[in-house]
Amino acid sequence: MSVEESLNAAISGLDPIELSDLQARADLQTRQDLKYIVSPTDFVAVLANVAQLDRPPLRALEIDGRRDFAYESTYFDTPELASYLAAAHDRRRRFKIRTRSYLDVGECLLEVKTAGGRGETVKARSPYALGSRRLITADGREFLRDRGIPDAVVRRLAPTLTTHYYRSTLLDHVGARVTIDSALVCRNGDGAELELRDAVLVETKSIGVATVVDRLLWAAGHRPVRVSKYASGLAAITPGLPANRWNRTLRRHFGWLPLAVGSRV
Repeated sequence: MSVEESLNAAISGLDPIELSDLQARADLQTRQDLKYIVSPTDFVAVLANVAQLDRPPLRALEIDGRRDFAYESTYFDTPELASYLAAAHDRRRRFKIRTRSYLDVGECLLEVKTAGGRGETVKARSPYALGSRRLITADGREFLRDRGIPDAVVRRLAPTLTTHYYRSTLLDHVGARVTIDSALVCRNGDGAELELRDAVLVETKSIGVATVVDRLLWAAGHRPVRVSKYASGLAAITPGLPANRWNRTLRRHFGWLPLAVGSRV
């Protein structure tokens, strides 16, 4: 059995939870997000340890008998990469724009994230046509303007990076969510491509306290990492971009060598 098959088997062994039930139990509007990059084998060990705890086990989202679902996101930026550079330099007026497509059910959303006045992330989303997921339509431009994105930015947006991955979602006994993203592939506008091999991206989402999965990952020697599918993926495959906040993650997990590509650090 491959490591991917072992991970799928471990998730398949959990009790199921329906989407409506998960949303009702874990509708986290204000939350703490922690991200980890670990091997599938290490995360299988975490799931095995969870099953041995004297508390209700994790439950896995299941829809029509499936527990892993294909996602595709297309990120949009200006020609000078205003969104990327604002994140890289931790500027107050940051934004991120993407379409997120749920390929198994044929649904799509246009999403915009902006930085609030107190540093919090403000997220808005709108239903979007799946066939338009790699462009900004007239309705999409209107939606973005209504959410505070300047027209000078909106008019110049173009697809910059596309990501594809498979996601499984778990719910713990106190309502915290855990997502596991596998087979992540990033592709920029020039066709350069990067695959995160032999690793999964795990994200815990809670109301501000460590989840049981966080504690077990820490006990196994894993620590949260700075990673963004858009920023990390774009920096890893686009020569010359400043790595800044993602430097350590890119070196350790993406095989990124700044001197080889002339990137600034």
